[in-house]
Amino acid sequence: MLIAIAVSLPGLSQQPPTLNSTITTGLFYFTLFNASIYLHLILFLVCYCSQRAVKTALWCNFLVFSLKFGVWLASSSHVMLAEVVHSVADFANQALLAYGLSSSRRAPDAIHPYGYSKERFVWSLISAVGIFCLGSGATVVNGVQNLWIAQPPENMKYAALVICGSFVIEGASLIVAIQAVKKGAAAEGMKLRDYIWRGHDPTSVAVMTEDGAAVTGLVIAGASLVAVNVTGNAIYDPIGSIVVGNLLGMVAIFLIQRNRHALIGRAMDDHDMEKVLQFLKKDPVVDSLYDCKSEVIGPGFFRFKAEIDFNGEMVVQNYLKRTGREEWARQFREAAKQKDDTAMMKIMSNYGEEVVTALGSEVDRLEKEIQNLVPGIRHVDIEAHNPPTETTLSSESFQ
Repeated sequence: MLIAIAVSLPGLSQQPPTLNSTITTGLFYFTLFNASIYLHLILFLVCYCSQRAVKTALWCNFLVFSLKFGVWLASSSHVMLAEVVHSVADFANQALLAYGLSSSRRAPDAIHPYGYSKERFVWSLISAVGIFCLGSGATVVNGVQNLWIAQPPENMKYAALVICGSFVIEGASLIVAIQAVKKGAAAEGMKLRDYIWRGHDPTSVAVMTEDGAAVTGLVIAGASLVAVNVTGNAIYDPIGSIVVGNLLGMVAIFLIQRNRHALIGRAMDDHDMEKVLQFLKKDPVVDSLYDCKSEVIGPGFFRFKAEIDFNGEMVVQNYLKRTGREEWARQFREAAKQKDDTAMMKIMSNYGEEVVTALGSEVDRLEKEIQNLVPGIRHVDIEAHNPPTETTLSSESFQ
């Protein structure tokens, strides 16, 4: 398909352009090989990926790549080669994001009891590293190698047409991605700038960032070809390639940092954390809180953990209100009248067991109310805090 597009362009039926270096030849075959793989991959992945931004970016990148590839063969322009590699990197990245989206939706199992939500971060990180190595590294090296042997590109009118068409296509994809990011920011109650840097879903942000870089790269490529045409100096062509490579490098570094923070284990937003803590502090059965922590386990999903010093008196009162205190009082009075230690011990054991069960019920209640308060909290771990006693302190100091 790609070769047919390239051959159909005027000028290609003649002798093919001369490749100026080993890396250019390698990139040619690498690009063609990847295009075949990615075409089959996209047909598979789109069936499982429902996010509009990723699907739009995938198809747009494939179309733009096909056009750029044909024009690069016709023009032998270094900046167009940079744009071809840019599109391959973008296409590969969107495919990896789509796979991450599909994989992250798998249900929890015995090996991964908290689910696979973080898989999205893993594949986003892998795609960012790919952009840095393939997109940025190869493009910069190609540009530097051709600084001193630059030749004026051929058939620049076709390159100009493809740049204009690609700008429209990539711009449409960018608009869809921006809408997805705005929707995500509104859903989390965050400003757009804060969501780009600290939002829970890296997928739409990655798509928007890459589409923005693609549009900027097309502007750079167009400016390079205009400079070559106006001045007659071919050096602006490899310079454009180097600038595009550096642009991809900056995008890759941003995405690597963002996903690195998510994989290390980032806390949920201060606003949501404070909301949970204030709720717990106001609950009558809670005396004090210790070691409260949270962690993002997936885009918009969290785990919350806290140690609580419970108010035993309130726990008992709530239990007696539910079950009736009169029956327990009667049993204790009868055992006291009979002066039967065995009967008294049995009643006390039963009462203690019921109080422990009541404490478990209070924990369950708090966990459900926390999840209702912040729906993104999927797992709540509440432990009873054991304050240090004199025996514990003396034992620790001895050690």
